[in-house]
Amino acid sequence: VREKILSIDFPCQRSTILQQQFNRVGRVEHGSVALPGIIRSGSIGGPDNTFNMGTMPSAQQQITTGQMHRGHMPPLSLAQQALMGTINTSMQAVQQAQADLGEVDNLPPLGQDMASRVWVQNKVDESKHEIHSQVDAITAGTASVVNLTAGDPTDTDYTAVGCAITTISSNLTEMSRGVKLLAALVEDQVGSGQNLMGAARTLTGAVSDLLRSVEPAAGEPRQTVLTAAGSIGQASGDLLRHMGEGETDERFQDILMSLAKAVANAAAMMVLKAKNVAQVAEDTVLQNRVIAAATRCALSTSQLVACTKVVSPTISSPVCQEQLVEAGKLVDRSVESCVKACLAATDEGELLKQVGAAANTVSQALSDLLQHVRHYASCGEPIGRYDQATDTIMTVTESIFTSMGDAGEMVRQARVLAQATSDLVNAMRSDAEAEVDVDNSKKLLAAAKLLADATARMVEAAKGAAAYPENEDQQQRLREAAEGLRVATNAAAQNAIKKKLVNRLEIAAKQAAAAATQTIAAAQNAAASNKNTASHQQLVHSCKAVADHIPQLVQGMRSNQAQPEELSSQLALIMASQSFLQPGSKMVTSAKSTVPTVTDQAAAMQLGQCAKNLATCLAELRTATQKAHEACGPLEIDYALNAVQTLRSELQDARMAAHDGQLKPLPGESLEKCAQDLGSTSKAVGSSMAQLLTCAAQGNEHYTGVAARETAQALRTLAQAARGVAASTKEPQSAAAMLDSAQYVMEGSAMLIHEAHQALVSPGDAESQQRLAQVARAVSHSLNNCVNCLPGQKDVDMALRSIGEASKKLLVDTLPTCSKSFQEAQSELNHTAAELNHSAGDVVHSSRGTSSQLAMASGKFSEDFDEFLDTGIEMAGHTQCQEDQIEVIGNLKNISMASSKLLLAAKSLSVDPGAANAKNLLAAAARTVTESINQLITLCTQQAPGQKECDNALRELEAVRGLLDNPSEPVSELSYFDCIESVMENSKVLGESMAGISQHCKTGDVPAAHTHDAIAEAVQLMKEAVDDIMVTLNEAASEGGMVGGMVEAIAEAMGRLNEGTPPEPEGSFVDYQTTMVKYSKAIAITTQEMMTKSVTCPEELGGLASQVTVDYSQLAHQGRLAAATAEPEEVGFQIKTRVQELGHGCIYLVQKAGALQMSPTDSFSKRELIECARGVTEKVSMVLSALQAGNKGTQACITAASTVSGIIADLDTTIMFASAGTLNPENEESFADHRESILKTAKALVEDTKRLVSGAASSQDRLAQAAQSSANTITMLTDVVKLGATSMGSDDPETQVVLINAVRDVAKALAELIGATKCAAGKPADDPSMYQLKSAAKVMVTNVTSLLKTVKAVEDEATRGTRALEATIECIKQELTVFQSKDVPEKSTTPEEFIRMTKGITTATAKAVAAGNSAQQEHVIATANLSRKAISDMLTTCKVIFHPNPASSGLTSSH
Repeated sequence: VREKILSIDFPCQRSTILQQQFNRVGRVEHGSVALPGIIRSGSIGGPDNTFNMGTMPSAQQQITTGQMHRGHMPPLSLAQQALMGTINTSMQAVQQAQADLGEVDNLPPLGQDMASRVWVQNKVDESKHEIHSQVDAITAGTASVVNLTAGDPTDTDYTAVGCAITTISSNLTEMSRGVKLLAALVEDQVGSGQNLMGAARTLTGAVSDLLRSVEPAAGEPRQTVLTAAGSIGQASGDLLRHMGEGETDERFQDILMSLAKAVANAAAMMVLKAKNVAQVAEDTVLQNRVIAAATRCALSTSQLVACTKVVSPTISSPVCQEQLVEAGKLVDRSVESCVKACLAATDEGELLKQVGAAANTVSQALSDLLQHVRHYASCGEPIGRYDQATDTIMTVTESIFTSMGDAGEMVRQARVLAQATSDLVNAMRSDAEAEVDVDNSKKLLAAAKLLADATARMVEAAKGAAAYPENEDQQQRLREAAEGLRVATNAAAQNAIKKKLVNRLEIAAKQAAAAATQTIAAAQNAAASNKNTASHQQLVHSCKAVADHIPQLVQGMRSNQAQPEELSSQLALIMASQSFLQPGSKMVTSAKSTVPTVTDQAAAMQLGQCAKNLATCLAELRTATQKAHEACGPLEIDYALNAVQTLRSELQDARMAAHDGQLKPLPGESLEKCAQDLGSTSKAVGSSMAQLLTCAAQGNEHYTGVAARETAQALRTLAQAARGVAASTKEPQSAAAMLDSAQYVMEGSAMLIHEAHQALVSPGDAESQQRLAQVARAVSHSLNNCVNCLPGQKDVDMALRSIGEASKKLLVDTLPTCSKSFQEAQSELNHTAAELNHSAGDVVHSSRGTSSQLAMASGKFSEDFDEFLDTGIEMAGHTQCQEDQIEVIGNLKNISMASSKLLLAAKSLSVDPGAANAKNLLAAAARTVTESINQLITLCTQQAPGQKECDNALRELEAVRGLLDNPSEPVSELSYFDCIESVMENSKVLGESMAGISQHCKTGDVPAAHTHDAIAEAVQLMKEAVDDIMVTLNEAASEGGMVGGMVEAIAEAMGRLNEGTPPEPEGSFVDYQTTMVKYSKAIAITTQEMMTKSVTCPEELGGLASQVTVDYSQLAHQGRLAAATAEPEEVGFQIKTRVQELGHGCIYLVQKAGALQMSPTDSFSKRELIECARGVTEKVSMVLSALQAGNKGTQACITAASTVSGIIADLDTTIMFASAGTLNPENEESFADHRESILKTAKALVEDTKRLVSGAASSQDRLAQAAQSSANTITMLTDVVKLGATSMGSDDPETQVVLINAVRDVAKALAELIGATKCAAGKPADDPSMYQLKSAAKVMVTNVTSLLKTVKAVEDEATRGTRALEATIECIKQELTVFQSKDVPEKSTTPEEFIRMTKGITTATAKAVAAGNSAQQEHVIATANLSRKAISDMLTTCKVIFHPNPASSGLTSSH
């Protein structure tokens, strides 16, 4: 498409130039127009100038304003920054799409049966539709970007621009997936797949160029944006053409571009006329306004041409038409503005007349363009030659009906009606003469005569109304005649009307499917910024439902396009449209409710616009469906019958493919999925058939048709599932049986639908009703056979038959002779009963698993039943009393019946896991089996006191233990809190009962005294288990939202902050400061976790709230002491104030957590909790700030101590790996490569030690520097020592451990030194803490010296052992010092643990003796390492035992 070039020259005079340069604020620029002007021509200025026309390759603006320099641009606004974020996110999506388009999808091998071919064709159609709708959205979004960015950046709606860009990127992402699939599907066609992929990559690149060109920070010229937009239009057209989906009406597109050219030419003429006005304008300001208005007119026209190029390939899309109309409106407004500027600039009538004429030409050209677009949108392709006349007749008759009482108007409308019917009659007679088929010719002539007669009657009635205008009877006769004419027209042009309505439905369906696709893409794009989990899940569910219905709608459209005259195609489209309405409406509701919860404004706007557009399309689809349905008549039964017959043919074709070994599963099908689909659908088929029978028996045609349609849809799913099962199974016989049984279902269903139709024809006919019932029974039998062909079902049936055969042994009159003693029979009965009970549990479990698991479990159950039955009969033979024998046999029969019910329930659940109450029925059947076994065992073991009760209890426990494997399944109607209360009460009873068992066992069995200890131990373990569950239940109560106790605890802790005189502090401010920092950070971490759990897992908030309560109680206690020891007093007051404020925040947080647990889906409660959590986090930072006031160095010591603590833990892990012999070097290196680094770093650490000691007596800044430096140095030292140890190889693990232990001692000493420095900071020289600091420094130097000695001895095999012993001795001395200190440990332990630790001392002693005897270095080193660990562990455990209540835990030891 070429565009005319127009250039204009102005005379050289002083004038004001308005340049098209945005992002700049200032005054207008004054200068000579001889400079590069706004618009320049090649001719000499003057009133008689002519304009020259030529062609150019693309829409361009002949405007020279200079390049915009980025350095001159002001800072971006918030809206522009938000747009930049949207563009960056979209660019990432575009790049990902570009990468995804590297290769086509990998599809599994497909068969050649009818279902496979239909699947491929349907997927091709669906992919083409989705890609087409996505390309429509991309081009519409591109046009929207062009239109929205046309004006001054200060007036630009950047949110709308971001919405358009988001629409482009989200649809491009989905389009790339569809193209990959489509390319794989059409890969057999030479070059088609690769051409398609190449076109998609080209489009992706064009989108990338557009995104870069519209970046606010880029400052790209406007022409770059238009060029990029034009490239998108070109690439979109190429992609659609490669798909075979290009716009078919090329003439329409040619006219469209011609009309756009006409607008450009007319605008050029108007700019020329405006130039003439500017030349004569005397006021500079008014002259510049004319120039600026002419410039805007030229720009808007250029944008219209660019927009036309963009949307031309997808002009059939309503959204693209809207964008083109919007671009036209911009031109219209710019023309109007230009005219107003000219009117204000001059009074010369001739010039203004020329401007007005030019403006009218532009408006007319623009009107022609937009009218052309509207005509395409409203009419589409022509329907037929009767269409216009029929529409006129329908419209005019409506006018006659509404004009009753106005005879003159009725007569005028009657004249128009007569002319329209005359045209229609003539057209029908002309077609009759040209018709080759004699029957059709006669039908046309008969219809034309009928219409002509009705027209004559209407004309006579009109004459009467004209002659007697006041006579109401004459008007009524005219109305009745018009009604008769309307009926005759409907009869005569029925096919044309129906075709038009079906065509309208097809267009509405296409638009609805496209709008649904856009809404799904918008929903996926908004998911990342949707903070409401509930609304997001609801939207995802509704999107999935719509996505499942879109293929059926697309197939209906494609079928109608391929066979527009076929009734079956029309019905398929109508039925698909009706089925689409409900899920589509639900998605609109979900999308609209989700919009407020999406934080990304562009994504929210996109989702809102898509939802609004979908609602409009659904309204049109609903109207079009209703009218098309009325025109086509109630033909659901015929549609259902045809659909079922088609399914039968597909199954027959699949049967032949299976016979040849060529039947393959479709993509996404698996044996388990198809089996579950078949099982669940079989019930749906049965339900819809029952409804069909009821409605047919009542003679209700409408509901019978609805039931027939639902039956056909359910049968389609059943047939697909049956084919999938047959294609996935490895047994040819099973596949053939499945397909045969499915065919029988289809045959019976077709006969059932036919009989239902006959029953409607003759309602109340007894014979018809009887035939209907017989066919229904046959179909039900076929359905059961089909389900029984599923894998696993056959094995369950075999197990059922086996149990039935075995149970026949119970029907004999005389029992067989006993072959075993009573004790042996009883023992075997107990054993087989336990096995059968266990197998019953396996059946329950396997019913939720795979079909093979169910088959195995049912077979094992039948075998165990046979063995149990034999032992039960053997036991019955030992019964002396006839009545007891009869009772035993009766119990065995009950067990047989219960076992059969169990297998039937398992079979039902495996077929349809989602069936209502199926799981409860299975659990009940399993319990019945257990209870029946218990009854039999009780009957057979009555002679042993207490035996039956204990056995029954064991079996009951075995039966209910399986419930704990599936805690999500309900077993009672109690609420959550009722369950907690019930368990707590029963736990107390359980504890008392276990104590009673122990007592009574020791008093009903004196000879078995050797079992008393075992019983006592078991009772103790049971008691501990009950105690544990009580603790868990108390925690569960808090997790259920019971937060009153927590609130009281926090309030009490806050109250104690200001309680009188605090106790005499035992430590310094630094000690309390350190502890407060620890608990403050713990509260902050727990608070952050509560924010996360409020969205992901609200049920865990109770435990977290409890933790916050415990941590705050400790913080408040320490805060009281810290405030008492703080100097000056203002710091102490500030600490107490901040801690109290934090307490208030914690109370609100705990309360909101409880509220959210009571209503986990309440979005308002979630928002409140998150706000409270943020408040708590802020208050924690305020507490830390108060603590850190004037203590920068102390805080640095705390941080450094934390770092060193982590290093020590890391070294412990490294020692563990070294001891296991897994510390291996990564490359060829030796210890010598690291020796110098170790020595150098160790010496640097000694210097840091000196600075740390001196820093305690100096400023906080120097102390902070020293602490940070020492932490960095110890980090480097441990790293280089680990490298050195690793380089020694795993062949000598004990030496590796010696070396790592040496640096661990250094790290531990540094931790002690940092702690001492922190305590001594700011204290006088004679303070006791200074002496502790000096002692810690000495230990530090000693350990560094020990490390240096160890490093030197590592390569000297003669001194390794001695050095290891020396290091161990020094370590034990230091451990004894720590042991004798008053520091309270933070851990807890048990006396048993201490006893276990002493065993290590024994082992180490034995190793020491052995090493002394052998005198080998490796033995000495191993002894040194083991002794070090054994002594350290024992001393630590002993000290913990001495302090059973750690001060830091806030918990009470139970030992």
